[in-house]
Amino acid sequence: MSEVGLRTVAGVIMILVALTAEWFGGTVFAVFVAAIATVMYYEWSKLVRGWGLGWHVAGFFYALLPALALLWVRERANMPGGYDDGFSLVLWAFIVTWAADIGAFFVGRAFGGPKLAPRISPNKTISGLIGGVIAATLLSGMWATYRELHWYWLLLAPLFALTAAAGDLFESWMKRQAGVKDAGVLIPGHGGVLDRLDGLVPVAVLTGAAVMAGLR
Repeated sequence: MSEVGLRTVAGVIMILVALTAEWFGGTVFAVFVAAIATVMYYEWSKLVRGWGLGWHVAGFFYALLPALALLWVRERANMPGGYDDGFSLVLWAFIVTWAADIGAFFVGRAFGGPKLAPRISPNKTISGLIGGVIAATLLSGMWATYRELHWYWLLLAPLFALTAAAGDLFESWMKRQAGVKDAGVLIPGHGGVLDRLDGLVPVAVLTGAAVMAGLR
């Protein structure tokens, strides 16, 4: 199987697992999120081995904060009305992250062009970033419209997509400093859990902060 094919199959499986856990919510989603956060911290700890205690403490919060944000939004941010908006908002955050990542991958491969940050991640391009932001804005906007979420979630989508790209670049910088290609080997064609969720970290935290601030 080609690299793209392997990435696609693994990506579809990951998305289905995440959607199933989020659909059930409650204990199922909590256990799923806790397991993912634990693996993320394990992979982070391997990357920063020898970097000092501060990096390990930072990694603890790096894994903990998005996990708490997702769980809080899923279970506590429901609003009056016909929809389970906690579910809708978590899935909105997922869509922003997934669309930004997938859009950047395929648009970058199709169009190429100037590199985004060649010293950090030589394969990322400006065209990929633009494609990812557009994909995230369109797809999350369709979901927000369908679920009748407030209009400001349409405005937040491109901003959050940019933070997802920043999260990806940050993890790429860490891997470069550690001298490794991937943070782990758990996911065929993708590397580790940290490699796939680096963009979700800021998006999840910002989504939780937005809901906590009253942007519902």
